[in-house]
Amino acid sequence: MKTRAAILRGSPGRFETAELDLDEPGPGEVLVRMAATGLCHSDDHLQTGHMKMRLYPAVGGHEGAGVVEQIGTEVHGLTVGDHVVFSCMISCGHCSFCARGMQSLCDMGKFMLVGSRGDEPPTYRMHLDGEPVAQFGGLATFSEYTTVDARACIRIDQDIPLDVACLVGCGVSTGWGSAVNSAGIEVGDTVIVMGVGGVGINAVQGAAHAGAENVIAVDPVALKRETAERLGATHALTSIEEANDLARSFTNGQGADSAIVTVGVTTGEHIAQAFSSIRKAGTVVVTGAGDGREVGLPVPITELVMYQKRIQGAVFGSTSPTADIPRQLSLYRSGRLKLDELITARYRIDQVAEGYEDMHAGKNIRGVVVFD
Repeated sequence: MKTRAAILRGSPGRFETAELDLDEPGPGEVLVRMAATGLCHSDDHLQTGHMKMRLYPAVGGHEGAGVVEQIGTEVHGLTVGDHVVFSCMISCGHCSFCARGMQSLCDMGKFMLVGSRGDEPPTYRMHLDGEPVAQFGGLATFSEYTTVDARACIRIDQDIPLDVACLVGCGVSTGWGSAVNSAGIEVGDTVIVMGVGGVGINAVQGAAHAGAENVIAVDPVALKRETAERLGATHALTSIEEANDLARSFTNGQGADSAIVTVGVTTGEHIAQAFSSIRKAGTVVVTGAGDGREVGLPVPITELVMYQKRIQGAVFGSTSPTADIPRQLSLYRSGRLKLDELITARYRIDQVAEGYEDMHAGKNIRGVVVFD
């Protein structure tokens, strides 16, 4: 069948719309008609070249929700008409990491930037003029239709709006999980969140849910600070220096219990700033991605050792999607997790590049592409 999709022909590049050929689902796969997809910063990293696919052209998008249209063989637990949210990290359920409950580190993650099925040699389900097209994360949610591994699909109740539900497929889970799963927040803690865009705003919500007494949001953009204060931040400041001083005033000069770095383009300097803001035995959670070529952290080794500080990476918020995505949607139903409030603009599939321009201009908490 044919599908319209937002593709990159190379990286650095710019998303453009093209008509692709899409294969029917094979064994273990489903065809999904997309309803909505979030404009996550990770896809913008493909535009800028901070992150690169193995193959181009490539279809972006990994934060999506839709309706199952067709089912291949060897698929269990899904039927045509089911509403599903994609997990941005496919989990096989049986590798050593999945067996430990660490689904965000599933061995299937090695195919994320390959853009193929989970096999070798790689095979592809999308084509342009007879040539293979990669699917970011194996998903390609910037497409009207997509054929995906059924294990990426989390079935949800049909009363939850799909344009809202799509957000838990990446941004919400990544931010919320960075606080709830990765930071080890305890009741009464003081937490700093650096960068409160589409991911950081959910770290704010997660820190509040975990019982933090002081949730200090840091962002230079007024819209993001105002949104953070509405969604759980006790304070919202423009600089990490101000946040450090405030955290120390709450902790007898010790510093924050944890700092979560969710800056859109994270650098070593951001991590060093967060490191200097935490107390002895405190934790820095690094969630924001940056230029994959950058190495090195300007962190004092003696301080790392003698203060027993910890720098913790967090992919997908250390989420186990089969458990955490339904839990987050349950919190949404009860009114405790805010999702509708995250969407600041809606776009068509041919406006993906425009949506990212708005993100860079500080206009969006989360832009969402809505399909007809």
